[in-house]
Amino acid sequence: MSDTVTEGVRVGASAFFLPDDSAPDERDYVFAYNIVIANTGDQPVQLISRHWVIIDGSGNVDEVRGPGVVGQTPHLQPGEAFKYTSFARLKSAWGTMEGEYQMRRDDGSEFDARIERFYLTTKRHGVRSEGE
Repeated sequence: MSDTVTEGVRVGASAFFLPDDSAPDERDYVFAYNIVIANTGDQPVQLISRHWVIIDGSGNVDEVRGPGVVGQTPHLQPGEAFKYTSFARLKSAWGTMEGEYQMRRDDGSEFDARIERFYLTTKRHGVRSEGE
């Protein structure tokens, strides 16, 4: 789990392993990650784009860049939050994710909201079962 505040934008991230969607014998490990983006500042902000750095257990780096998140560019008033879940696929039983969201204030100024490193792992504490 990670939790970081940059210029009034708090980004929390957590991940869990999806064993039913994975095929370890084929080096295919699927993880879900939950993100909460909260505007704790005093100005409205909009998420414009994302940049992820995903590193698997072998040190292979995959960078992902693109507009918005899950097809959206949420605009957050002070006190509002946006939550979403997405997925990452690795060729190892563990890895890390980190990055930033490009944010734009209503006055046009921009900044990068940091997403601190969090871990993707198949270890039991990283597995969520139905009903938990």
